[in-house]
Amino acid sequence: MDTTVAKTGTEGKTWGGDNKPLNASYGKMMMWFFIVSDALTFSGFIAAYGFSRFKFIDAWPIADEVFTHVPFLHGVPAPMYYVAFMTFILIFSSVTMVLAVDAGHKMQQKKVIWYMFFTIIGGAIFVGSQAWEWATFIKGDYGAVETKGGKIIQFLDTDGKRVAIADFAQHIPGAREIHERKNGVWYQAEETQTTFSFEEVKAGFLANDNLLVRTQYYDENGEPTVLSREASINKIVNDGKLVVEGANLKHNEYGHPLFADFFFFITGFHGFHVFTGVLINIIVFFNVIIGTYERRGSYEMVEKVGLYWHFVDLVWVFVFTFFYLV
Repeated sequence: MDTTVAKTGTEGKTWGGDNKPLNASYGKMMMWFFIVSDALTFSGFIAAYGFSRFKFIDAWPIADEVFTHVPFLHGVPAPMYYVAFMTFILIFSSVTMVLAVDAGHKMQQKKVIWYMFFTIIGGAIFVGSQAWEWATFIKGDYGAVETKGGKIIQFLDTDGKRVAIADFAQHIPGAREIHERKNGVWYQAEETQTTFSFEEVKAGFLANDNLLVRTQYYDENGEPTVLSREASINKIVNDGKLVVEGANLKHNEYGHPLFADFFFFITGFHGFHVFTGVLINIIVFFNVIIGTYERRGSYEMVEKVGLYWHFVDLVWVFVFTFFYLV
């Protein structure tokens, strides 16, 4: 009987709510549970991306040739510069969040306000930059032609420099009037709505002897395969199907369509996390201003939001590494 009473008393002490596992509050433990589960989700996405890239390694777009844009510097080749800037901003916001948590531990309200403010600004800049990057990725710069087999062919001059289809496509009067959206024929006649029709691109290509095409497949040196002029003409005339500008979930001027699918899904899912984090930070920021946590005598809420923000930053380091650098 004494043993039973002692056992019951121990269970009540352990599970009655007074005990703090790992010396953490209930709220912090729940945040850790969420972070672990979300980390598993991101791990699954990145693993799927890795398997798909490995399967189509001979046709996967090169990130340095895709992400070359910088705002207000149109036409200036700056591979990965803006993505690196986005990464720096997000990591810097993680530093200011650490300082906000530290100031909260010391009950320094004004410092918490300023550091939270800088964290919010950094997150907002990142989300805005990602929206701009999406818009640029969707719009595209050069355009390409998709073959009947669903492959992408791009255009070069004899010096090996990329050429945009807008620079050589020939306007054919009456070729696209019947495909206007207002009369509904476009949805049946063309798979994509582009600036030029395939016939206009083909006519311009045949009229310019200094143009070549390159396929999405790589040669033994790891470079996209460039065809001779004769082989290029044969590829366009016999295998060309439609014009592709930019990228969407079906067509991708940069190469394999799975690249665009994973780009939208993984970066979009992460961007949603950052956007949510910015909103939560704003709520906590105003609570700090009105003194909510001063009255509670604890800035634990800032610490819990900080855990989420550091997780989001850490995930981006993996996304940046595997998606853009490797």
